[in-house]
Amino acid sequence: MATRFEVVVYGDTEASLRAAGEEALNEIQRIEAQLSLYRPDSEVAHLNARAAHEWVRVSPEVFRLLDQAAELSAQTEGAFDITVAPLVRCWGFMGGTGQRPGPEAIEQARQSVGMGLVELHSENSAVRFRRPGVMLDFGAIGKGYAIDKAAELLREEGITSAIIHGGTSTAFAIGRPPDQRVWKIAIEAPPQTENAQPKPIAVVELHDEALSVSAAWGKSFVSGGKTFGHIIDPRTGYPADNADLAAVVLSSATETDALSTALLTAGAAGQEIITRLRPNVRSLVMKLSPSGIPEVQTRSIQLL
Repeated sequence: MATRFEVVVYGDTEASLRAAGEEALNEIQRIEAQLSLYRPDSEVAHLNARAAHEWVRVSPEVFRLLDQAAELSAQTEGAFDITVAPLVRCWGFMGGTGQRPGPEAIEQARQSVGMGLVELHSENSAVRFRRPGVMLDFGAIGKGYAIDKAAELLREEGITSAIIHGGTSTAFAIGRPPDQRVWKIAIEAPPQTENAQPKPIAVVELHDEALSVSAAWGKSFVSGGKTFGHIIDPRTGYPADNADLAAVVLSSATETDALSTALLTAGAAGQEIITRLRPNVRSLVMKLSPSGIPEVQTRSIQLL
């Protein structure tokens, strides 16, 4: 996941709090070892290397997450898709800073993208790819899943007040902080110029909920006067340009991680999809106009 995780816990006994926090971080490291695209000994790396040639058994835990990812892909009409890795590599963002490929290269990479190319055998927890070149990348769901599992451990240890975040883009709030009604997290607007200081556009209140924010400017490059971000639309093969920022609040960090990516990819049209899927969702999508004026649509997230 290549992401910095932090845990803040409150309680009465420092030693037990420290032990619970360390256990939560160890759980995140365990999941990283399973899902990392870049570790040659991970389950995902093993799967990507063999599944085009044979059925590959994975752990029940990884299979359940893969099955959930397939369901979310179908529900979001392909705006979220863990098979997007060939396109990420094509655009130079897999371990790099990005580069603009030619149309032929993009079309070739698209031939290996789509959950329809992944077969799942539930009885054996086995996976097979329908063609060579398919590659799974859990980057848009694994961070949220790891945070959910860490939160489960904290609750099992009796922690009633904590917050966990990964890369400052996904956070899970347990209970509330001392002497406060809720946890409060600011969402920053996309910078309108290269050296501009980010400004908050909303403050989200969390209580036993997760927040994920996806943005196009985190890793990007400029070509021909246009900025291309690292989040690729699996439906078109090109970097997502329907929105510059998207945020989702739900009770599951696994879902907020995936659905914020889907919302960024789909833009304002994705609001209807996500609201239909999760009627209790709180969400925000923002797009900068050509003149730099932010256009924002929200569902129950109050703007500043």
